[in-house]
Amino acid sequence: MIPSFKNIHEKFQLDGTYFNREALKEVAYSYIKEGKPHEKIIGDFLIDWLDDRSFVDVFTSGSTGKPKPIRLDKQAMANSALATGDFFGIQPGDSALQCLPSNFIAGKMMLVRAMILGLSIDLVLPSMHPLAEIKTKYDFCAMVPIQVENSLEYLHKIKTLIVGGAPASSGLIAQLQNVSTHIFATYGMTETITHIAAKPLNHLPEGTTTHFSTLPNIEVQKDNRGCLVIHAPRITAAEIITNDVIEIISETEFKWLGRFDNVINSGGIKLHPEQIEEKLSPFISGRYFVTGIDDDQFGKKLVLIVEDVKNELDSSKLLETVKQSKKFSKFEIPKSIYILPNFAETNTGKVQRTKTLNLLAVSFKS
Repeated sequence: MIPSFKNIHEKFQLDGTYFNREALKEVAYSYIKEGKPHEKIIGDFLIDWLDDRSFVDVFTSGSTGKPKPIRLDKQAMANSALATGDFFGIQPGDSALQCLPSNFIAGKMMLVRAMILGLSIDLVLPSMHPLAEIKTKYDFCAMVPIQVENSLEYLHKIKTLIVGGAPASSGLIAQLQNVSTHIFATYGMTETITHIAAKPLNHLPEGTTTHFSTLPNIEVQKDNRGCLVIHAPRITAAEIITNDVIEIISETEFKWLGRFDNVINSGGIKLHPEQIEEKLSPFISGRYFVTGIDDDQFGKKLVLIVEDVKNELDSSKLLETVKQSKKFSKFEIPKSIYILPNFAETNTGKVQRTKTLNLLAVSFKS
């Protein structure tokens, strides 16, 4: 029998104390009235979760457009939590750390997992260095890549870590190989109630790569564009059609290639920016992305956009290094490099490519 979203697991604890539904409502009200800003957000969500409605309203992250409201079924959220527990072997009484902002789905679902799976969850202020002051060890935690990158010396405090929100760079993945923590990249979105698939990022044989495996009761296929279609009946009755180009391995396994709306057709050659960006990662320490801009000869030409806060980058030297590398086909070498002091980003730190390109256009005019 599938546990109901209305039930709080008997082993659930929040900052070391068990609360039933009524007591948890009181905690939520106190967070809203007297808590710190991140606690007020948690309080608001708990009030929504514990009310009599069967749904909650949340906002998408806005990484591919303006954040939009979306309505999620509470039982579907509970089912997602159960699937995560099964996939990662999470047990009642396990400890968890909540270090993500709770105004978006990833942070909200850490709280739901705790209530449904019976976790002892501790709350900390979301920051870029979430483990720096932590003295306790935890069984389970979720982070975005920048938090992982800033926590390398502390990751031993976490037994199982899931990483989402953006792809981890090859440079970061290389640094994770000898870390004791079991670290997984996740694939998902607000519409799928966070992740529907995961793949290991470390403890891999040298030179090997992995593909995504779906959580229980989830199957995948691809449409005529080559994009991922998700069947997750315990999360949503309708199939979810994405704009993510994939390679199907099986009904429950796939390799992510990139975004359909990011594909660049340059002189008849289709280029996946995400694959080129992965190849570029050893050469650039900061944030960057590749895109296509209008060109009379090729229709679109490949260019590289780099964030250079300290104005230290030598773009000519970088381009020459890329040209000399044997990693790139001649079509994957950027025709130009453009530099901006800061990228446009969402509230969760994801780069907004279209808005960043608008910043670039403004810099050209100024």
